[in-house]
Amino acid sequence: MWVMNKNQPIRLSEKVGKHYDDWWVSKKRYTVCKGGRASKKSVTTALWLIHNIMKHPQSNALVVRRYGNTHRDSTFAQLRWAIDHLGVSQYWTYTVSPMELRYTPTGQKIIFRGFDDATKITSLTVESGYMCWCWIEEAFEITDEDDFNKLDMSFRGKLPDHLFFRFLITFNPWSDKHWLKRRFFDNPDSNTFIKTTTYKHNEFLSEEDIALFEEMKVKRPKRYLVEGLGEWGIATGLIYEHWWEKDFDYKQMMLDDPNEIPVFGLDFGYVNSKTAFVGALVNLEKKTIHIFDEFYGVGMTNDKIAQMIIDKGYSKEIIVADSAEPKSIDEIRRYGIFGLKKSVKGRDSVINGIQFIQQFDIYVHPSCKNTMIELNNYRWDEKDGEPINQPIKEFDHIMDALRYAMQIVKKPRTVPTELKQILGI
Repeated sequence: MWVMNKNQPIRLSEKVGKHYDDWWVSKKRYTVCKGGRASKKSVTTALWLIHNIMKHPQSNALVVRRYGNTHRDSTFAQLRWAIDHLGVSQYWTYTVSPMELRYTPTGQKIIFRGFDDATKITSLTVESGYMCWCWIEEAFEITDEDDFNKLDMSFRGKLPDHLFFRFLITFNPWSDKHWLKRRFFDNPDSNTFIKTTTYKHNEFLSEEDIALFEEMKVKRPKRYLVEGLGEWGIATGLIYEHWWEKDFDYKQMMLDDPNEIPVFGLDFGYVNSKTAFVGALVNLEKKTIHIFDEFYGVGMTNDKIAQMIIDKGYSKEIIVADSAEPKSIDEIRRYGIFGLKKSVKGRDSVINGIQFIQQFDIYVHPSCKNTMIELNNYRWDEKDGEPINQPIKEFDHIMDALRYAMQIVKKPRTVPTELKQILGI
């Protein structure tokens, strides 16, 4: 296969490399690729989209992630790299607001959206041709299968003979409890092509890159199975094992039992880390936690965080936030969230907070999908293959927010000044 640039044709196999031939030629509707890190799956997907937009007149593509504002430094950058890598930059233009890539000879487009604005996904129209391809990157972040189903249903209708519908679904398989496994790997249908790739499929890695994986294989074998070999993560060493999904009305619970205490927590993030908010009812007598609300977002400035809290109706509640961000706490208070308090930290505060929560049975409302993902993956870290008394620094955003929230009801023997302020004592 060849790609024509301004000066000479380019042999596609030299640009893409090996090991993806069957994936590349598949025309099945669902082309699902799980893989370890550095397995070349995202790079290959970007190259496929650019090549095929140019090859197939009237084709257009949609690129989707959980959050729309995460495209710029990931899929958008990856596709622009693919354009340069194929030597066809003179045929493409781009804009960032709205975020689009345009193939100038025909006006075909690649459009970027997020599941956080579902209406803009399912109602897309294009000026030229047909919307027929969709790349869902980091699909593991898509917590609700219904969101995918709505997007799937929007890719319908009759296409010209040379076009076909194709979903390019790429992700790292962090947990075997995700709906992606059940739907595409446990029960694949005739419209599904599945592939698992690893760093061994990437001939462009350096010796240093490969050495990192070989070191992981020895020192962290369980992590190596997922990040190295692309196998499904098995939920071993979980920190919170006593939790269940449960449908409940938290407002009615508060009316029925005055011992149900509402608690709220906030963990700050920005670009590479999620801003997480959690709301729960805690019953100290029954030793139960009912998590009824959550928020998960990236690129959240303090004014947006304050507005989120206001929109959810919690502006008058006591909310315990990460004390590592005192300036953010002060600024959010100025937006009217006067009940925002600093969390109490100190030696072993993380372990103590975890041990306190472990005394409770946890129930999660079905709407709190991100909470359930974190509970399924939040586990003890390892050293030399053995668990250590320290949680992993992944899947911990809502888990941290929950620890902060629980400080509202936790009463240690010696009450620090900050905790007195939180408890109002």
